[in-house]
Amino acid sequence: MNDMIYLDNAATTPLSPIVIEKVMDIMNEQYGNPSSIHRAGRTAKTVIEKARRIVANTIKASLGEVFFTSCGTESNNMILRGAIRDLGVQQIISTKLEHHCILHTLDAIVSEELAEVIYLNTDQLGRIDYNTLEELLKQSNKKTLVSLMHGNNEIGTLLDLEKVAQLCEEHQAFFHSDTVQSIGFHPIDVQTTKIHFLSGSAHKFHGPKGVGFVYINGEAKLNPFIYGGAQERNMRGGTENIYGIVGLATALAEANKQQIKRRKHIEGLRQYLKQQLDINFKDIEYNGDQEHYLYKLLSVSFPPSPKADLMVMSLDIAGICASGGSACSSGAEHESHVLATIHPDSPRKTVRFSFSYLNTSKEIDILIEKLKEILQ
Repeated sequence: MNDMIYLDNAATTPLSPIVIEKVMDIMNEQYGNPSSIHRAGRTAKTVIEKARRIVANTIKASLGEVFFTSCGTESNNMILRGAIRDLGVQQIISTKLEHHCILHTLDAIVSEELAEVIYLNTDQLGRIDYNTLEELLKQSNKKTLVSLMHGNNEIGTLLDLEKVAQLCEEHQAFFHSDTVQSIGFHPIDVQTTKIHFLSGSAHKFHGPKGVGFVYINGEAKLNPFIYGGAQERNMRGGTENIYGIVGLATALAEANKQQIKRRKHIEGLRQYLKQQLDINFKDIEYNGDQEHYLYKLLSVSFPPSPKADLMVMSLDIAGICASGGSACSSGAEHESHVLATIHPDSPRKTVRFSFSYLNTSKEIDILIEKLKEILQ
């Protein structure tokens, strides 16, 4: 796929060469079961704990607060259901703009009558009203969990983590943030920002698919999500995915080390695409907050036309991968629940372009030329 231009990095990212090399080494050398007491098992266990230390250091957590999972979806399910079961949470405050793994879990929680769910209104840029959140927390006499994603996966709007964390601390609420899109791209320090729970997934920052992690603050302990052996300090039964875990830690360490350099490059591509779109096309709009945004993502709104309706497919035929929304809704073009919430009944066509450090300005030039062919 060397001739393909990949601009769907919010859906998943290519594996970093460093990660591939490291995972292959582990596959060749570390075949022991981490639960075994012999040397092969102990060595494998040591590898996992080194990976845990990398994740913990990245977000400034303690080792005992980081647990490996299969993905961000599992991490988020663990948090939402565990908070009700183990912490006595009776009320969850969230938004209709969350990832489907949050929304569908909240739907299940409501249908099972496990807790009340309140959805905050959001404006046309996908921002919450912090004053409304504060009022809800003030008025509530129920134990509450606030669950809000850090960076929206479709429109890129960033949440003010510090502000929400402060509000939750003032009103004794638990705070969970789905940070799947922002981990590795935006610095997060759980020592200075009081977050009780957050989630991450390796394939969003050039690691392997099928592995993620969850941070659980030591003051908000949960019981096991998957029962079995004593893996992950009894929190998640099942033999550990050592290759995935090492891949996750390697990718996160690299992303953290290169974060400033990569951000400069990626943000430059984002700004260049905006500039070229504004020069070459009429009536272009951008979804989401353009002041506080996930810099790896640009959600572009095109005026309605028959050609625009087929744009994602036309780009694919031209060898360019982009998205009409969340990857979890792909396979067929479905209406984005995020766009339907912030721009109900809009006839405009949105395409999400998302970048990585591997993309180039030349690829943006090719994209613009292909868009001209498609739309003009």
